[in-house]
Amino acid sequence: MDKPMDFDGLFEEKLQEYMRRLKGRHTEEEWEEIIPRLYKEFADTFIPQVGCTPKEYYAAKTDGELTDLLIRHKEEGVPVSDLLCRELSTRKTEALLPLLKEHDPAILTLAVGLIGPSEQAFESYFELLGEGMDEGVCEAVCEQLRENADAAKEGALALFARGILPEQMLEILSRVQTPSDEVFAVLLTAFKESGEEMPVRAGYLASYGDARALPALLEVIDREDINYLEYRELKYAIEALGGEYTRQRDFSEDPAFLELQNHVQNASS
Repeated sequence: MDKPMDFDGLFEEKLQEYMRRLKGRHTEEEWEEIIPRLYKEFADTFIPQVGCTPKEYYAAKTDGELTDLLIRHKEEGVPVSDLLCRELSTRKTEALLPLLKEHDPAILTLAVGLIGPSEQAFESYFELLGEGMDEGVCEAVCEQLRENADAAKEGALALFARGILPEQMLEILSRVQTPSDEVFAVLLTAFKESGEEMPVRAGYLASYGDARALPALLEVIDREDINYLEYRELKYAIEALGGEYTRQRDFSEDPAFLELQNHVQNASS
């Protein structure tokens, strides 16, 4: 089997030659506009080594051939062409799901980005999270789950109950749009039981948008032991839910307040 084609490397060679010939004729800003156009033209340029254009080269391959090719690119250290990724992105989600069974974090991250927030991939996504994958992979997966939080609700509740990535699961649940007493109860309980995460979890309640959280938020914001940053996050959450907190508080001796004031003064001087 032939070595995967380094189309981007070939384009870079042609680009460097072209830029040398036109040295001094374009500004850096102009080149930023020209290069994408040149790359688009390159995609439709006949390449003798493969007997077709780069775009045709990838378009002619089956789903399985494309996914195998992506894996081989990574295994053999050949840069993955943007043209390959573009062609993969046009294929159905089912064609890309096998990539989620790979163990290479780079392949997994790329696959998640190509598949996106498709509900068809959620079972595999949650399996990856449950296996304790690479941090970058987890963040890529969570980003897609947040984009389709209603479909991700049950999986997020299940992982949260198991104590897996609790903050990430709470953030996903905070994006759920369809009212759910179960989701609200989890978010509210998490807020009440929070320690250092309290300001962030107040934000989750604000994001979820259920005004039933107001009594709990108002009770915490009125405590004397909260600092200025916690106060700000709590006040924002209260106002986001349609509430109001009017009691005057003095944070003039609070380290977080003083640090913020010092930063503002330095920035304005």
